[in-house]
Amino acid sequence: MTRIELDSNYKTEMIDITEAVAHEVMKLGIRDGLCTVFTPHTTASIVLFEKTDPKLRRDFLSSLSRIAPADVSYESEGDNTPAHIKSTLCGPRIVVPVKDGQLYLGEWQAIFFCEFDGPRENREYIVQVIQ
Repeated sequence: MTRIELDSNYKTEMIDITEAVAHEVMKLGIRDGLCTVFTPHTTASIVLFEKTDPKLRRDFLSSLSRIAPADVSYESEGDNTPAHIKSTLCGPRIVVPVKDGQLYLGEWQAIFFCEFDGPRENREYIVQVIQ
């Protein structure tokens, strides 16, 4: 199991972590198995998403903001209720097959860390591969 830190730069953003995860899979040396990528934060998520069109990522984030808008009144205290809702909808983890020592992703897929309450320093995600 490997813990990886990153910093986010915006209130909401999608950070492509595919290369870092693939590197960890290679370092662990497991040829065939399952790779879990997990974040312990309640205002961030890990998702599989389309990798080539940045406009699609912006559409995704703006769609989530329509589901959990920042400009409405919530019962909870603080101003990050929308971030908690978004992270719950997207989930804290994904699981990707590992085949021949590599992530077995679709042609258009990438792994993203989704920030919903940034910018933040020292965000983290965990990569674990099991055989």
